[in-house]
Amino acid sequence: MENPDTNPGGDSPLPSNWREALFSLIASRVTLIQLESKEAASLGARRAVLIVAAVICLFFTWALLLAGGIAAISHWTTWPWYWIAITAAAIHMATAMLLARIAKSSDQPSFPVTRAEFQKDREWIENFQKTPKSNG
Repeated sequence: MENPDTNPGGDSPLPSNWREALFSLIASRVTLIQLESKEAASLGARRAVLIVAAVICLFFTWALLLAGGIAAISHWTTWPWYWIAITAAAIHMATAMLLARIAKSSDQPSFPVTRAEFQKDREWIENFQKTPKSNG
């Protein structure tokens, strides 16, 4: 069982004033949220880049399928270039699907450290309330 005279986020003794302790706790949680917000923004930017890349690949799919369809009518070599264009479109489509899957699979729970700290705080409060208080 954890000592109720220690801070829920660390091993330092509690401040003598409960208001000071409360402000200290709030300040530490706000700092933690700020740090994790920066990380969440970074992950969001990465996801946005992947989505933009997928959209670009979809555009090339459409353009190459269109070019391949037109070229199919007027093929002029032994290897019709429309088949090459259609193959390139299929590669672009596969790339777009892969990028979309990567963007979707990078879902991670937000603020994992903050959630863990809040859970520690709850446990500390429960233990603190269970501890008999002296009347002295």
